[in-house]
Amino acid sequence: MCIRDSFVAVIEAAQRVLGSDWEARVATLLSTVRKRLGGSYEVDEFGFDPEIALVLTAAIEPIAEKWFRLEVRGVENIPEDGGALLVANHSGTVPLDGLITGYAVKKYAGRNLRPLGADLVFALPVVGQVARKVGATLACQEDAERLLSGGELAGVWPEGFKGIGKPFAERYKLQRFGRGGFVSAAMRAQVPIVPVSIVGAEEIYPLVGNVPSLARLLGLPYLPITPFFPLLGPLGLVPLPSKWIIEFGEPVRTDAYEPQAADDPMLLFNVTDQVRETIQQTLYKLLVERGNAFF
Repeated sequence: MCIRDSFVAVIEAAQRVLGSDWEARVATLLSTVRKRLGGSYEVDEFGFDPEIALVLTAAIEPIAEKWFRLEVRGVENIPEDGGALLVANHSGTVPLDGLITGYAVKKYAGRNLRPLGADLVFALPVVGQVARKVGATLACQEDAERLLSGGELAGVWPEGFKGIGKPFAERYKLQRFGRGGFVSAAMRAQVPIVPVSIVGAEEIYPLVGNVPSLARLLGLPYLPITPFFPLLGPLGLVPLPSKWIIEFGEPVRTDAYEPQAADDPMLLFNVTDQVRETIQQTLYKLLVERGNAFF
């Protein structure tokens, strides 16, 4: 094959993977790299780097749109400005749902999602630093309130590791949502809670087994076994191409309560249960509408 044919093949591959505007994507990436090397970039008090987040969005787009065939609904329920807390179900063995949700918010609502992550995320080498760069911060009351009061969109997945690590047989059955800490933060900041229902993540890595003893040794919440991992080695890490739907539900207002209401455990429980039930019922509806997960 001559050099010209090789060049044409590379261009065609780039178009298939990155889309027709691949040149703009590559130009954006190169521009960002130049700025990084020159040191001309800024981060906020949490370590968020908007340019890195933009690069991540561009990198995720072909995966979300072509591999997962993402469908996004209810974007109008995401506030155009001001603080809001997005609360979503969590699943998938590997937490890709957080990345895809962040992509959807940026792509279709034009805002940055600031995920609230577990301690383990920030304890992992490299992963913790990257998470900070793309906008994540620790899932604690103080950080959540600061983000929300500062007009940011924060995202939380209350099921935590119990959600992403549940067996495939329990797919789309929500786990506990904790003690309502996320509701308390939203009430104190007087911002709405947006229920987010994600269909598709449960099928990317069907969890059929676990090795708890080895997981404890490695300091992990679980060590998954799927139909393809570890049997196929690194190839088993490729997510299955399930059809995804993300629906942003009607916001639950918290400004109807005084900020001091966040100290009422019964009220927190009731609002938490309302959000959880909204997500659960929406999941059932979306599953019926989606039909087959892969076709």
